[in-house]
Amino acid sequence: MKILVTGGCGFIGSNFINYLLKKYPRIKITNLDLLTYAGNLANLKDIEKDRRYKFIHGDIIDGRLVNRLMSEKPDAVVNFAAESHVDRSLYKPADFLSTNVFGTQVMIESARQHNIKRFIQISTDEVYGSLGLKGLAFKETNRLDPSSPYSASKAAADLLVKSYEKTFGYKAIITRSSNNYGPYQFPEKVIPLFITNAIADKPLPLYGDGLNIRDWLYVEDNCRAIDLVMRKGMPGEIYNIGGNSERTNFYITKTILKLLNKPLLLIKYVKDRPGHDRRYAIDISKIRKQLNWQPRYKFEEGIRKTVDWYLNNKKWWKQIKTGEYLKFYRKHYQT
Repeated sequence: MKILVTGGCGFIGSNFINYLLKKYPRIKITNLDLLTYAGNLANLKDIEKDRRYKFIHGDIIDGRLVNRLMSEKPDAVVNFAAESHVDRSLYKPADFLSTNVFGTQVMIESARQHNIKRFIQISTDEVYGSLGLKGLAFKETNRLDPSSPYSASKAAADLLVKSYEKTFGYKAIITRSSNNYGPYQFPEKVIPLFITNAIADKPLPLYGDGLNIRDWLYVEDNCRAIDLVMRKGMPGEIYNIGGNSERTNFYITKTILKLLNKPLLLIKYVKDRPGHDRRYAIDISKIRKQLNWQPRYKFEEGIRKTVDWYLNNKKWWKQIKTGEYLKFYRKHYQT
């Protein structure tokens, strides 16, 4: 099987590539990545000499490049490429529209022109907006109600992908996962930020009252789900992927500090960000029934594995927490 992955040097993309290469001896993967601040070749260092793997430095907005890669007739295209950090979208929304919307249009149009049979658009549960605090969970049929420029750009991309089915008969598949965490996550996201700050005895900036709720999904579980969707998912369908692990931000903060034997005094409550959704929860009954998938990791097991990874890979994240990232972090978290 021949796969074209975009954004494969990012967090989920790199975990997905590593997962596929370990599981399938005969697979061939091309990874197209622009290597923006969150794309890191070190995420794939262990497989860079693997003959089954090829890296292409480039932008999904580059139509000529995308068309050349599509002309190689991959069996499937998995589009991870995206600007993904909500906080950044508040300050540079145009970057999110460019990659997440216009880039997706270039990708799906090229896939249609080259008659690629399997196109997987990687999306997010944030396109649904915020839930109440009692019993509800997002189904694939929920209306889209995004709250940030990031989630709005992903919702726009989803609608664009669906429009290709109605207009051209080109049936792509969309996955919408809950909050991922695990190895190789760029340390601007809450879990790696809090882990690395706690290791260094620096404050953990907790938004608002800390009681916002997210469903947490260990990245390996998401990779298994995307692999199943890529191989067995129904064209034109949307699949929610969740971890069945709803936790408050305060709970995850407290858990991280406990695992690292650090004091709660490191918690620093900061002003809540604009449009901060109160709760997300994912109904995974569709993917469970159709593809027999369910998460293997509860949050307490996954977070322990994640903390251990960051403890054992300090060189990786210490090199990252410099330069452009550090400038952004100091401006928006240490005020």
